[in-house]
Amino acid sequence: MSVPTAATPPVSPLALALALTLSATASPVRAQETPPSRQATTLDRIQVHGQRPPIATGDSLEQARERLDERAGGTAVLDAERYRDGRVSTLADALGFAPGVFVQPRFGAEEARIAIRGSGLQRTFHGRGLQVLQDGSPLNLADGSFDMQAIEPLAARYVEVYRGANALEYGAATLGGAIGFVAPTGYDAPAVQLRAEGGSFGYRRGQAAFAGSGDRADGYLSLTGLHADGYRAHARQENERLFGNAGWRFSDTLDGRIYLTHVDTRSELPGSLTLAQARHDPRMAAAGNRQLDQRRDFRLDRIGGKLAWVPGEGRTLTLSAYLADKALHHPIFQVLEQDSRDAGIDLRWRGEGRLGARRNVLTAGVAFAQGEIDDDRYRNVDGRRGERTNRYAQRAASAVFYLENQTWLDDSWAVSLGAQALRATRRSRDRFVDRGIDESFDRTYAGVSPKLGLRYLAADGVQLFANLSRSLEPPSFGELAGGPAATPVDKQRATTAEIGLRLRRDALSLDAAYYRARVDGELLSLNDAEGNPLGTRNAGRTRHQGLELGADWDFARDWRLSANYLWNDFRFDGDPVYGRNRLAGIPPHLLRAALRWSPGPRWHVTPGLEWAPQDYDVDHANSFKAPGYAILGLRIGGEAGPQWSWFADARNLTDRKWIATTGVIADARGRDTANFLPGEGRALYVGMEWRMR
Repeated sequence: MSVPTAATPPVSPLALALALTLSATASPVRAQETPPSRQATTLDRIQVHGQRPPIATGDSLEQARERLDERAGGTAVLDAERYRDGRVSTLADALGFAPGVFVQPRFGAEEARIAIRGSGLQRTFHGRGLQVLQDGSPLNLADGSFDMQAIEPLAARYVEVYRGANALEYGAATLGGAIGFVAPTGYDAPAVQLRAEGGSFGYRRGQAAFAGSGDRADGYLSLTGLHADGYRAHARQENERLFGNAGWRFSDTLDGRIYLTHVDTRSELPGSLTLAQARHDPRMAAAGNRQLDQRRDFRLDRIGGKLAWVPGEGRTLTLSAYLADKALHHPIFQVLEQDSRDAGIDLRWRGEGRLGARRNVLTAGVAFAQGEIDDDRYRNVDGRRGERTNRYAQRAASAVFYLENQTWLDDSWAVSLGAQALRATRRSRDRFVDRGIDESFDRTYAGVSPKLGLRYLAADGVQLFANLSRSLEPPSFGELAGGPAATPVDKQRATTAEIGLRLRRDALSLDAAYYRARVDGELLSLNDAEGNPLGTRNAGRTRHQGLELGADWDFARDWRLSANYLWNDFRFDGDPVYGRNRLAGIPPHLLRAALRWSPGPRWHVTPGLEWAPQDYDVDHANSFKAPGYAILGLRIGGEAGPQWSWFADARNLTDRKWIATTGVIADARGRDTANFLPGEGRALYVGMEWRMR
């Protein structure tokens, strides 16, 4: 296959070392010259055979945007360069301007409440309801949960967001959808990239990244480290992360890539306060958290691999596999010691061709995942392990088959039809039954989730879309623990309708979508009619609806306005206990906006606003609320030469006392209980970055 040639950066020793783990060196492809013509009046003909980019490296940023823009539903692509001009510590730093994504750190930490369309609503840690991907391969554990700390935003070229059933091409059919991080490679990353950040509350963060490529091999490695004392007492965080990948081109139609991940993270947990405490002294920690030295520490090692084969133009077969090993030390009201091992494999086909006279794209795949958890539980004696209180051997497995076909009816209309079939099992064996209670269980969840979508190209760069889909989400082990054992927890199902507009013009980019979902059996923490806690249970019927709006507008030569707005209306629908109450946990309105003035590459100024104008409920009984807030920030930065860049990132300029997020409970009974997590006060962060191409 003939493609334009591209300049090849020098080979670094690191790139060769990583690439040699895949194969041995092969001869490069050389340009060939045809013999000159015997006619003196005819110019010499030169034919150049270049190398196509390896398929396993993923699309370029522009290719990813074009591909996601062809989805009949809400999607987004975030350029990692856009968020590198400020502090990059939490997922809110990276995803704050992703249309449709609600993300709010608990106390300036990496763990956060992250949701799309109200997915995993009650989680502020160890997320659920989303598929999180690394270059198309799941980072989730086999039971569907995921760790925010397993993601390194600095080790990404771009981030893909698929809202709801628009993630079907990756086998995801949850209410929320999927977020995919795409890593740099030796072909597109700087040869050396060094970054240092520092600032308030003892914050220090650094990155050293190296990349290189040759004729057939390339490699990339990112090493990052973080230390932060934290805004609040007992909120220290430390982590070290290694993210690396290496690729090898076996032939013009076959290439492969391996991915290595090591995460070592340690986080103190300051806990929740009452609203009165948060207003009086937001920097304090909950007394019980300090006494019990509550924290969440884990080590994660993961290796993944990908083989991509192109049998013909527009056709790709990709095989992905991964192994992950995780060890968790988690003192809370008890001490959790968990060792887990997860493995998965995914085979995906994407074929673009003609169906009669019409363009047609078919995506089909099958995925399997399996995980085992050794779960030991002990009394917490001032942060140390006391006597054992429980022990479980848990096993989760899933098998997914997905199929989606998009056909262009003419130059303006395209229709998508797809479905996912899922079978998931959750098994737990109680290894500590001398208390006379056996909490073992075996449960299976299965179902089919169909999708129908329609896309209309109204004009150049303007399209309308609509879709109707079903989603299915089995509970994770976190939802299966607690509450009366005689009441099984079932899967969560939803039917979602979505309409939207996508606009791509030189000066304006706009993504707008309205959705309405009827959720059956939503996984929530509930009480019974007498107010007794039931743990996580399936609610009756709930309704999620909202508006997702993201925009970038270059309205003058040196000015850009960026905005991400969410309207969230989540309610019970005729519940016997809660009636039509609002679901707790997320503000009804949230706006993030930034106005950037950039008169040249050496200087830019960006004031920013985060605004939740309305109070919101902390309990499903709607008896107590968290206050809204408005937080102002300012970033300045620019280039200090051909290889240097810098930034200063000031946050919460007015030093406002505000609530970043809350716990989600069934009924606060109108009392000010400890469910509030204060946001950070006034802070300043500065950073420098050096790149060598």
